[in-house]
Amino acid sequence: MAAGKNRQRILALVLAGGKGERLYPLTKHRSKPAVPFGGRYRVIDFVLSNLINSGIDSIYVLTQYKAQSLISHIQRAWSFVVGARDAFATVVPAQMQVGDVWYRGTADAIYQNLNLIEQFNPDAVAVFGADHVYKMNIGQMVDYHFEHGAAATVASLPIERREVKPFGVLDIDASFRIRNFVEKPDPAAAPVIPGREDWSLASMGNYIFDTRVLVEVLLHDALQGGAHDFGRNIFPYMVEHMDVYAYDFSSNRIPVHGGYEVERPYWRDVGTIRAYYEANMDLRKPDSELNLYNWAWPIMSSNFNTPPSKFMYDGERGKGEAIDSLVMGGCLLAGGRVRESVLSRNVVLETRSEVEASILMDNVYIGPGARVRRAILDKNVHIAAHSTVGFDPESDRARGYHVDESGITVVAKAAETPESRARYW
Repeated sequence: MAAGKNRQRILALVLAGGKGERLYPLTKHRSKPAVPFGGRYRVIDFVLSNLINSGIDSIYVLTQYKAQSLISHIQRAWSFVVGARDAFATVVPAQMQVGDVWYRGTADAIYQNLNLIEQFNPDAVAVFGADHVYKMNIGQMVDYHFEHGAAATVASLPIERREVKPFGVLDIDASFRIRNFVEKPDPAAAPVIPGREDWSLASMGNYIFDTRVLVEVLLHDALQGGAHDFGRNIFPYMVEHMDVYAYDFSSNRIPVHGGYEVERPYWRDVGTIRAYYEANMDLRKPDSELNLYNWAWPIMSSNFNTPPSKFMYDGERGKGEAIDSLVMGGCLLAGGRVRESVLSRNVVLETRSEVEASILMDNVYIGPGARVRRAILDKNVHIAAHSTVGFDPESDRARGYHVDESGITVVAKAAETPESRARYW
């Protein structure tokens, strides 16, 4: 394994069927793993990059809700994962293999695809989520799993006890063996890290399983009632009968090009509009926590034949410039100004337009004199000349825009309009 000590045969199953209801309207036409991030990526690119960089290149991506955007992206961006023995990144739509039902929970999604595990016959199965933005050397977690002879290993990280409600929380002993797994507990009753009474150890939703054990527990769970979920059903059963260990995510280290340094891991929940917005805004900072410039651990995605970005200035149009911003290929700043923002490919800013602290996705057009502030504009959105977005919440709502409880305006994905075909397009 490229990023670990062992050479075990590992099969990765990536759970990519999330609805992402709290990210609406960004998930109006796509699943959460397909939501664009950081100007040129999709959320799913992070887990897939971690797997490939860790030497795990046998990957099934399990989809369900609003999957077409995600399927198209996987086909375009990840078709290179072929050639070597057993190397693939294959989309597996929900197929009702074991009955006339869709996936009823995370464990049921794996159960309905047990045939894939049996055909591949791996030494261990990595079940990873596609809903978070993170960098992780998964090879180190695999090594830890085999060194402990674990039935299963759960990636975990400390969070403040008051924040545990959305997570599965682990009660561990001194050796990090899990004694109890509590799904979405009340903070007052949540297990705490020994010696750190205000902190709990939360599951990241990423697991390594002994193959034989995984098959056995899924077959057992299929005969039971309940949610057929790893957090609610599988792990409470496993920790009572087997050796299940927590892997300390904070101990993970990522190699850096040159070989003389290591990088600390990164994990961010982008499950709400505010969290998604803040994670994108962090990228524009000089000291961003998420390092996208480590050549030894690239985050891979689609490559498009876009021309270079262009910044234009003349007396009539004003000055095209971008400050503290990420600007992707094909953008035309034809006298428009951008500050503290993230611009995806083929964005056009016309004469004397202004964009501040915002996220503009592919093919967004900002008309002459228009102003955008603290907003997210999805693909193909057209903002008319001299109009504003993000300055008046009531006015934004009246135009059908979504205004988050934290005051961020989101303009949903729109079809291209004739007006958006600017002369510089």
